[in-house]
Amino acid sequence: MDHKLHLLETFSARDAHGKSYKVRGYEHMMREDLFVAAEEHWESTGQAEYRLDSGEPLEMLPDGTLRMRGSDVVLTRQ
Repeated sequence: MDHKLHLLETFSARDAHGKSYKVRGYEHMMREDLFVAAEEHWESTGQAEYRLDSGEPLEMLPDGTLRMRGSDVVLTRQ
């Protein structure tokens, strides 16, 4: 099956030092073998991911903050 990322949202977040970052939230989509009106049909897998605008992956923490993978930098949504 084919997969793609679908942009859900874009927002600003800040770290503890006040530096601002642009964050993009995506959902994973999977193509179904169903064609409706001659168009491809994509279905959400229920899995989401967040990345910095530069493409670096972020981890969603239980309290809703985001951590840059491999670092201690935590971002809070603005």
